[in-house]
Amino acid sequence: MSASATNHARIPILYLILGVLLAISIVPMYFYSSQVEAINRDRLKTNEMLLQNTVTRSLADDLVQHERSLRMMLDNLSSAIKVASGGDIGEQNIEAPELRALLENFVSSSDEIAYATLLNSEAKGISAGRIAPDAFLQRELERGYAAARDGRVYNGQALVVGEGKSARTVFLVSAPVQYGPRFLGMIASVVDLQFLISRLHEVSGGGLTPYVVDSQGRLVAAATPEFATGQEMKNLEIVRAFVDGGNKAQLAETREFNLDSGKERVEMLGTFSPVTSLNWAVIVQKPRREAYRGVYEMQRTARLLALLAVLLSVGVSIFAARRITNPLHVLTESSRALARGDFSQRVHLWSRTEIGELAQTFNTMSEELERFVEDLKRAADENRALFMGSIQMLAGAVDEKDPYTRGHSDRVTRYSLLIAKEMNLPATFMETLQVSAQLHDVGKIGIEDHILKKPGALTEEEFEVMKTHTTKGANILRPVTQLAEMLPGIELHHEALDGRGYPYGLTGDQIPLLARVIAVADTFDALTTNRPYQQAHTPDQALQIIKNLAGKRLDPACVNALLAVYERGEIRIQRFTIKRPILAPQAQPVPAPAAAAATAVAAQAETATLERTRV
Repeated sequence: MSASATNHARIPILYLILGVLLAISIVPMYFYSSQVEAINRDRLKTNEMLLQNTVTRSLADDLVQHERSLRMMLDNLSSAIKVASGGDIGEQNIEAPELRALLENFVSSSDEIAYATLLNSEAKGISAGRIAPDAFLQRELERGYAAARDGRVYNGQALVVGEGKSARTVFLVSAPVQYGPRFLGMIASVVDLQFLISRLHEVSGGGLTPYVVDSQGRLVAAATPEFATGQEMKNLEIVRAFVDGGNKAQLAETREFNLDSGKERVEMLGTFSPVTSLNWAVIVQKPRREAYRGVYEMQRTARLLALLAVLLSVGVSIFAARRITNPLHVLTESSRALARGDFSQRVHLWSRTEIGELAQTFNTMSEELERFVEDLKRAADENRALFMGSIQMLAGAVDEKDPYTRGHSDRVTRYSLLIAKEMNLPATFMETLQVSAQLHDVGKIGIEDHILKKPGALTEEEFEVMKTHTTKGANILRPVTQLAEMLPGIELHHEALDGRGYPYGLTGDQIPLLARVIAVADTFDALTTNRPYQQAHTPDQALQIIKNLAGKRLDPACVNALLAVYERGEIRIQRFTIKRPILAPQAQPVPAPAAAAATAVAAQAETATLERTRV
C-alpha cells in the first residue's frame, strides 16, 4: 500500500478519544433525557386529559343535579295540585284560584323556570311565566302532553325563544299528574338554560371550548357565540363518537381528532361526558398545541438543557482529548522530522505519565540516530569519493593509452554536464550522466594499440575494430549492477539520428537522451583537440560543423544547449595549433548555385572525415 493511501486511511487518535468521551458522556445522557422526557410527556398529556375529564364530569353532574331538583319540584307541585283539587282538575276546577296560585308560586320560586303550565285530561289548563310559548315551544308542549298520557316523563330539545338581547335558550321538562292509576293531566315547565351557559363560560378560556349536545348531535348550549342552539355538530369526530354510542355511552371518553377550520386543519383534543338522564353530553375541546403546551415547553426546555449539556460535554471532551493527544502530536511531528532526515529534532515535553518516559526515550533514540546517520554520511561520502576516484582512474587509464586523448574523458564529462544543466535535466540524470560520460570510452581498453595509436586514417577493417569499443565498454561494466543506468551512454554514444551510427544503427528517439548528450560533447572535444590524423579546429569551426550535423547525426536540442553554453563563455578552449576554415576560400567569385554546391561538398567532406574520427 502506498504512503498516500496509508495517510488517507489513518484516523487521528484525537477523534477516537473524543468519540469515546462523547459516547460515554452523551449517549447515557441522551437515553436518560429521552426516558425522562417521554415519562413527563405522558404525564402531562394524562394530566390534560384528566383536566378535561374533570371539567366535563363536573358540568354533567351539575346538569344531573338541576334535572333532579326540577323533577323533585314538579313532583311536589303535582302533589300539592292533587291535594288542592281533591284529585279533580277537570273543566270545573282547572281554573281554581288555588291551582293558579300554586303554579305562579312554582314559577317564581326559581329563576331557572321561565314558564309552567298545568293541563287536564282534556288538554285544557292554566299557565304562568315570563315568556309566551311560540310555535316551536307549543309543539314541544304537545309532545310532552302525549308522553304524559302514556305515563312518561319528557325532556324536550333545546330551543331559542325571543329575539335579540331577550332571546333565551330553554328546554321543556314535563311529567304526568296521576291520581292512583287515573290520568289527571300534565304539568310542564320550561327551564331557562342560562345557568348552564354561565357555567360553560366559567370553564372556558385557555383555548378550552365547552358545549353541550343532545342525543342527535344538535347543540344545546355553548360558551361562544359562534355556535348556535340547534346547530348540527356531528361533523366533529368527538360528537360523532357520542352519537354513535347512543345510550351505551355511560362513561367519559377523551380522544384526539382533527378540526377543519376553513383551509386549515387544526389538531384537537376533546372529551365528552354523557348526561344519561337527559341523553345529553357535555363536551370540551382544545387545540392540541394549547392542550400540550406544557408538553412542548417541557420538550423545548429539556432539549435546550440537553443541548447545553452536550456542548459542555463536547467542550470537556475536547479539552480532555487534547490534553491526551497534544503530547502524541508533539511526538508525531518529531517523528516526521526524523523521517525527513532532521535528526537534530528533540521533544520538549514534560509529563509524569508514560508519554513523558516515551519522550525521553525518543530523545535518546534521536541522539543515537543522529550520530549513526552522521557516521553513515561520512562513510557514504568516502565511498562516493572512492567510487568517483576509481571511475576517474579507470578513465585516465584509458586516456593514457593514447597520449593525444589525455584528458578526453574529463572534458567530455564537463561538456556533457554543462549541456544537461542548460537543458534543465533533473539531478538524478546529471549523476548518471557524470559516470556514463567519464566511462564512455572505457571499451578502448580492449582495442589493440596499433589501431588505437595509429598516426593516420584507419582502414575499413581497422575502423570496424575501433567501432567495437562501445560494446566492449558496455560488456566490461555490465556485471556491475550499480552501473546499469550508465550503460546506454557508454554503448550508444556513437548512434546517429539518421541511423548511420553504430553499433546498432538506431534512429531518432530510439537513441536514449543520455547517449545523445554524450555524443554532442564527445564530438565537440574530438574536433577541438589535436589527433595524429587531424589538427584541432577552432571552437567556432567545431560548432559550425556540429550545427551542420544537427538533426542528422546529433540531437538538435543538445546542440542548441552546447551553443548557448559556449556563447555565455562557460566553455573555453585554451590551446589549439591550426586554425582553418571549414570551407576553402575561393580565389574568384562563383555563381550562387556553384557556391552552394561548394559549401555542401565541403560540409560533406567534413562530415565524412568526422565519421572516421576516433572519438
